Amino acid sequence: MKYLYRIYQIFIALPVTVLWTMIIAAMVGLGTTFGNGHYWGYYPGKWWAWFILRLLFIPVKVEGEENLRDGESYVFVANHQGAFDIFLIYGHLCRPFKWMMKYQLRRIPFVGYACEKSHQIFVDKRGASKIRKTYDQAREILREGTSLMVFPEGERSFTGNMGEFRRGAFMLADELQLPVVPLTINGSFNIMPRMRDWHFVNWHPLTLTIHAPIPPQGSGADNIHHAMEESYKAIKSKLTITH
Repeated sequence: MKYLYRIYQIFIALPVTVLWTMIIAAMVGLGTTFGNGHYWGYYPGKWWAWFILRLLFIPVKVEGEENLRDGESYVFVANHQGAFDIFLIYGHLCRPFKWMMKYQLRRIPFVGYACEKSHQIFVDKRGASKIRKTYDQAREILREGTSLMVFPEGERSFTGNMGEFRRGAFMLADELQLPVVPLTINGSFNIMPRMRDWHFVNWHPLTLTIHAPIPPQGSGADNIHHAMEESYKAIKSKLTITH
């Protein structure tokens, strides 16, 4: 079955994925230019991710959807196991949001164009002024009532386990007094770990666990530390690593 799955990826899944990505990028470009930017900046990306997971026959389970309230803005934070985290969250979180992502992703053909047109937030650390601009954009997005999605580890894991969290997302949540929602991702490391980028996809189920929101506990350093610590504990509590 493994080799049949690989043949399917080469001759069917890969060409369809490339074509679908081009169609979605064009849709985002046209939609954000002439239509509702919030709608076209989120839903085509959701359809793109959902379809690719279906195309690869990867089953998805989502737990904890009842923890989110309609009309509420959140700062979502998740562990970062691999490339398929993007498809899982975009396709199945079912909540409009903007990504905070590395500025290098702007170079990916079609995907980078769509992200730029839909005003995703590129994290550029090449100097203090660029860092300030990144966080100014994130503040504006949150003030508009849209949620934000961040991987606080800053990069994908080499082992599937979590690394240390960085403070940026939690500082934004503290400044705007927004709840932080931890998300646990399981299975993405098994599908395509970081050290096997651009290799064949390994079939494996994906699970997204949406934990209860962590409301602000006052403001300042203590609140930031509390949100970081509680988020880390919540995510780790549902993390299962299988190799």
